Amino acid sequence: MTYHFEQDFFQLFNLPRCFALDKVALEQAWKATAAQVHPDRYVSHSDAEQRLALMRATQLNEAYRTLKTPLNRARYLLKLAGIDTGEDSNTSMPGDFLMAQMQWREDIEAAQRGRQLEELYQLAEQLQQETLALQTELGQALDQHNNLDSATLLVRKLRFLEKLDQEIGDSIEMLLE
Repeated sequence: MTYHFEQDFFQLFNLPRCFALDKVALEQAWKATAAQVHPDRYVSHSDAEQRLALMRATQLNEAYRTLKTPLNRARYLLKLAGIDTGEDSNTSMPGDFLMAQMQWREDIEAAQRGRQLEELYQLAEQLQQETLALQTELGQALDQHNNLDSATLLVRKLRFLEKLDQEIGDSIEMLLE
């Protein structure tokens, strides 16, 4: 296999550039490629070749981590299209989405204050369903409609949900201590 450093992550694994990625094919491609570039295979080679193998393995692992997670994969696809999702700087959201976020946070805080562990688990399940619905929309925006503006907004929404998931997880952990 020819290996190029600035190679796009999808090309690296010989996979189609799309959101709806075959996770089994990704895992198989990663394992096969990792076996080829693993630094242990270069122990008897020169220091320069060993460093190059380590750099290749590092990039390969970064590519795998990026593509295996839906939100990171979407960010990467948008980056390849020249789009910065602006998650750190652009917090504008539709009003109904912001109201829903406020309600989520109030529900999390109330469950935490009331030490209602079961309620937190239910909120986590609801949040997972909401996340899956937005990921489905994101896949359609990217793969079927090529609607990059919509995809960018969906990535920012999913980032909000990711933060909520972390809050729920932190609350559950606190109650279990």
